[in-house]
Amino acid sequence: QVRLVESGGGEVQPGGSLRLSCAASGSDFTIHAMGWYRQAPGKQRELVAVLTRGDNTNYADSVKGRFTISRDTGENTVTLQMNSLEPEDTAVYVCNADVTVGYIHSAYWGQGTQVTVSS
Repeated sequence: QVRLVESGGGEVQPGGSLRLSCAASGSDFTIHAMGWYRQAPGKQRELVAVLTRGDNTNYADSVKGRFTISRDTGENTVTLQMNSLEPEDTAVYVCNADVTVGYIHSAYWGQGTQVTVSS
């Protein structure tokens, strides 16, 4: 089993910044990719950013140039730096990890953290 613990989030005014972190813990696992999804009220969950084990990144078009995903010193932690936040970024942000535990390949999800951008 793999556990994802998220931190960060909160409320900020438009143009502000927030930082989200997600730490994976467990035993005998390999992370292939970690990233963030978000879901706003009445909308489908969408990919925000993902970082692969090979350091490839992928961003939603709506956040390119504003958000940056990176790996912390501990390889099992990723951080999403969100700058120039807009009201449209308001959503629950959920961490995702694409993981192999032993011989089983699965996706794990965090519990989510609220990001609110409002004046």
